[in-house]
Amino acid sequence: MFKFSRIKIYFLIFLLLANVMIFYVVISENRNGILQVSFLNIGQGDAALIESPTGNTFLIDGGPDKSILNALGRVLPFYDKTINAVLATHPDSDHVGGIPEVMKNYFVGEFVYTGATSSSGVFKELENEVSEKNIKINIARAGEIFDLGGGAFLKILYPDKTPQGTDTNEYSIVAELYYGDSTFMFTGDAPTDVLNGLAEKDGKELKSDVLKVAHHGSKNSLSPAFLSAVDPEYSIISAGKNNKYGFPNKEILDYLNGIKSQILATFDLGDIIFTSDGQTLEKK
Repeated sequence: MFKFSRIKIYFLIFLLLANVMIFYVVISENRNGILQVSFLNIGQGDAALIESPTGNTFLIDGGPDKSILNALGRVLPFYDKTINAVLATHPDSDHVGGIPEVMKNYFVGEFVYTGATSSSGVFKELENEVSEKNIKINIARAGEIFDLGGGAFLKILYPDKTPQGTDTNEYSIVAELYYGDSTFMFTGDAPTDVLNGLAEKDGKELKSDVLKVAHHGSKNSLSPAFLSAVDPEYSIISAGKNNKYGFPNKEILDYLNGIKSQILATFDLGDIIFTSDGQTLEKK
């Protein structure tokens, strides 16, 4: 009798867990037309996860280390081990250091980067993971558009040429995410000369609701021309608390305050999450 009762209890627990998982699968695969963008708190580095209205996931950068796994665990269901694409804006370790861990723990459908490489151990590890798991490689160039599903699109704005030289920031990917009336600008570590060139070339087409401030808010991360073109309602600074570089720079904060952009920093707020139904943008 005791054994039968215990079996029944286990069976009921199994049914309960199965129902919970089915519920979350339905929710994740049908987000009811909601886009979610999470700027993840991973210390001194960059990582942002886009979840499209159809549940596709697109990770932009992976932070400096395996803390990205805890960050992803905070925003994705525990059973969801698929990321449709991972984009590395450039090969610096504070942007790609956690990507090998993502590839070890998630099924990654596509790896997007500029083609620029690094001799660092972590980048070599990343290359090995891509090769061993036979992950599709996409060399991003300006004008390419990724259809994320449900009406969400990510457009590559830069680079428009093959990376040359040793300054990886000069060829950092800049991309804009569109979903209805909601727009997000991702700038990696692009320096002011790149941002000025985009402002001159694209002008008001750069207008975005949310700006991920380049290079963690360093002095070389914004220009008046680019900021005027983007004119963001929110400006995100992804950086570690009390970091040794002194990011964000006071001059940059003054720029942003001058245009009355709301400054949100991961070292103050933790994960910074936005949702949009294509018309209304909300900060969670």
